[in-house]
Amino acid sequence: MKTIGFIGTGNMGSAMAKAAYRSTMPEKIYLSNRTRAKAEKLAEEISGTVLTNTEVTKKADWIFLGVKPQMLNTILKEIKEPLQKRSGRYVLISLLAGKRLSELEDCFGRVPIIRVAPNIPALVGSGITLFSANQYVTEQEKEDFIKLMTPSGIVEDVLESNMEYANGVMGCGPAFAAMFVEALSDGAVACGLPRDKAIRYAAEMMKGTAEMLLQTEMHPAQLKDSVCSPGGSTIQGVRKLEESSFRAAVMDAVIATFEKKF
Repeated sequence: MKTIGFIGTGNMGSAMAKAAYRSTMPEKIYLSNRTRAKAEKLAEEISGTVLTNTEVTKKADWIFLGVKPQMLNTILKEIKEPLQKRSGRYVLISLLAGKRLSELEDCFGRVPIIRVAPNIPALVGSGITLFSANQYVTEQEKEDFIKLMTPSGIVEDVLESNMEYANGVMGCGPAFAAMFVEALSDGAVACGLPRDKAIRYAAEMMKGTAEMLLQTEMHPAQLKDSVCSPGGSTIQGVRKLEESSFRAAVMDAVIATFEKKF
């Protein structure tokens, strides 16, 4: 059993904390946040203990850094010295988007660090969490991390470069998918369908289509073709999407996320 600490309890920090709570692995969960009330609210949900950043740093065996990347230097001033004074083993787990393991080692030294790229569906146990560890993390610690995070959804150990390539799909993708659901529902509302039904039908369609692709391993183009009857309504909708450069716009969005530098 390990003690788990979270410095930063925003959306992703909260998602990881809730997953850790559901895993039954932690002996204790410590929480800290710039807005203490947010940490206190989460603590009520997962039986956690609210502490300061420094206290979490001193007590937790595994320390999740869930702050914004631009806040790293500020947090570093608080926690670097307490970390250096520790005698026992600890693991740092970074949720800082765009911060590579080499950059984190420059900040914290030659200590065990796991870099994590989760996505927002982890909040409902349907997320994808990719991670990459530096050379100071043991194989057992990797296995334990997977067990700890499994309640959040899929957890995969990948090359660090793959995390950056995949971010536009699994990290930013939920925003793009939500926009598509919204656009579909707007179109249905324009045709006369009530808003609540339009959103539910669009979201369920996305969920079902994704499940079909995963279960059948069908290529997306094959699934699309199977719905497009000759002279039918679907192919006319596909034609309109192509006229608006739908696929090119989506590709450009993913590429833009990759090219963004933090």
